[in-house]
Amino acid sequence: MNVKYLRYPLELDDDQQSYVMAIGYFDGVHVGHRRVIQRAIDVAKKKNLHAAVMTFHPHPREVLGRSGYTNYLTPLDDKLEVFRKMGVDSVFVVQFDIPFSSIYPEDFIDEFLIPLQAKHIIVGFDYTFGYRGQGTAYTLKEQSKDRYQVDVVSPITRYGEKISSTIIREYLYGGKIEQANEFLGRPYALKGVVVHGEKRGRLLGFPTANLSLDKPYLVPKTGVYGVRVTYEEGIYFGVMNVGIKPTFDQIKKEKSLEVYIFELNENLYDKVLTVEFLFFIREEQKFSGVEQLIHQIKQDVGTAKGRIESMEK
Repeated sequence: MNVKYLRYPLELDDDQQSYVMAIGYFDGVHVGHRRVIQRAIDVAKKKNLHAAVMTFHPHPREVLGRSGYTNYLTPLDDKLEVFRKMGVDSVFVVQFDIPFSSIYPEDFIDEFLIPLQAKHIIVGFDYTFGYRGQGTAYTLKEQSKDRYQVDVVSPITRYGEKISSTIIREYLYGGKIEQANEFLGRPYALKGVVVHGEKRGRLLGFPTANLSLDKPYLVPKTGVYGVRVTYEEGIYFGVMNVGIKPTFDQIKKEKSLEVYIFELNENLYDKVLTVEFLFFIREEQKFSGVEQLIHQIKQDVGTAKGRIESMEK
């Protein structure tokens, strides 16, 4: 997959392909996003063109200071990996900054889409672009002047709700992991490096790997989760505590991420782990003592193993 990083004003090399292009921010690359991108891939095959995605970085809300949008369902590298696995040929990553945010919709079409040889454009029904989001799918069609075709993909709904990055965020903040995963079309995942912690888990009989995130992920609600862990070529299961360790009176402002991995007893310091959230087990709580905590951890492990076994059948 070819990845090109672009910024305004656009500078291009002379060797340009013609593309069927899916356009959007695509945070999470959820099932609705995947329908848009898959449509581009399918049309590209029929027309013998290259399938491309145009996305933007950072998120417009982050640049424009709206809604405190600083954490991502899929940081850029993860998002690119999902595109690659889907079979996208090329990705255009446009730097979203203040100058770019000031481009009028017609100028975005004339100064980006046309020079990039976008011959067929695929967008979601709610796609907006240009200065203050004034451009819509209708704008794309109106301004095409027979230079490109436009397909607008309808939304996907579940349980009466439109699948969106916003609702997935709400689910994760609420600990509703299985609902979030259904909307994503895959388990929500974090990737990070194992760092030294306080080593209390080892003393309790449940050695944990303390994960330091290397990207600005959205971290789900505090609590205990059943998880799947990818380490090098191996896949393991375990329980992860997302929290502030109230039992030890060291309440932290930032959430810690500790994962106890079943059937893996290796030195993991400085190793990279990918942790997929499978289900929520319980809220984080403060215990009266270490023995009560150990008893609860044993229950959590048993719960996780039972649910994982039932999932695999």
